[in-house]
Amino acid sequence: MHKMSDATAKPSVLPFFFSSFSWNFALGMTYPLVPLYANQLGMSGVGIGTLVALPVLVQISFNLIGGAYTDQVGGRSLMLAAFVLTASAGAVFFFAAGFWLLLLAQLLMVMSRAMYWPASWSLGSELPGGRSLQMGRLNAITNTGQILGMTGAGFCLLWFGFGPSFLLLAAMGALAFVLGRGVPEKARNAQRKPRRLFSGYAQLIGLRVIPFAIMCAYISALPFSLSFSFYPILFTEYGYGSDANGAMLALRAIGSAMAGLFIARYLDFSAKLAVPLGCAIATALSVGLIASAREAWMIGVLMAVVGLASGIMTLFFQMLISEISSIDNRGSALALGGLGWGLSHFSTPLAMGYLKDHYGILPAFYVLGGFAFLWSLCLIPMHRWAFINLRDSNVVTPTKEKP
Repeated sequence: MHKMSDATAKPSVLPFFFSSFSWNFALGMTYPLVPLYANQLGMSGVGIGTLVALPVLVQISFNLIGGAYTDQVGGRSLMLAAFVLTASAGAVFFFAAGFWLLLLAQLLMVMSRAMYWPASWSLGSELPGGRSLQMGRLNAITNTGQILGMTGAGFCLLWFGFGPSFLLLAAMGALAFVLGRGVPEKARNAQRKPRRLFSGYAQLIGLRVIPFAIMCAYISALPFSLSFSFYPILFTEYGYGSDANGAMLALRAIGSAMAGLFIARYLDFSAKLAVPLGCAIATALSVGLIASAREAWMIGVLMAVVGLASGIMTLFFQMLISEISSIDNRGSALALGGLGWGLSHFSTPLAMGYLKDHYGILPAFYVLGGFAFLWSLCLIPMHRWAFINLRDSNVVTPTKEKP
């Protein structure tokens, strides 16, 4: 039997996937805990929307910085920093008793998200095997972690209250850091010339595909934005307890996990419009129709559908960005595409907070669903504009990969 040398041995992907699971468990816990805690403190809809949306301005900036640093130092270092910030945010949440400490904790959490997403997407795109298969697995693990985090937060809140729930959140962030230290360092290319920090953006900013990817990312992030802002409040208005609240939020993540594990490998992630347009319309309809649902099974179906549609859309824009970028500027490219997420996380809670205070929470969901539907229709001319000169811009058209 020949022993494989250390030089030729393939590093394990398990530390990467396990640390991603732990971090997403912590992230999932914030979805019901933060808005419900703010609601218990008596904050208005605008106050809750501000608490959720204002730190996203910081996230948008750090998202671009994080993408650039991912290209410079590798995704591992940025991912570990994100885990430390999450553990710190959980500790601040534990001591928070008013708006300003909650805002500080939210700032730490959104900085963590801004670093984690481009770093993890970049690392996932470089895993051995088919890119769509590995990114699908990463998205499935991401959503599975959020599923258990949301569900666990609901039961922990029911049994122990907010304080121990926030301590568990901090502990999961610390566990992610411990596990993440096992992720191997990326070997540096000795022949690669040093370059400026933001030079990757200069290579990408002129590509027409980037704005289209941002639009796709925006609609894919809409259910996420609602999950940590006004979905929990809507379900509380319907009369559901914290345990049922967490379970209903988890159904969205279950749909997204199904998209990553089972459905992604059978879809054609080419430059055709059918996949993103269909997913965008399904997301819009699910968001609007949930204001008409009352029974638990109806809410569950709509949450699973919106999770499935947004999960496929997320994978679509990740694949699109990965195909138009090189390894040297992929972190920057994914950060640019991720601007759509940041814009959704900023605009959606603020708009919903204003609409809730002035018209009620049910009309707010109707209006948001109508807006999302119009946004979906805007993808049609935007797609035509983005891909008409694809050959002239030397962009590689994404093709379906075999698992």
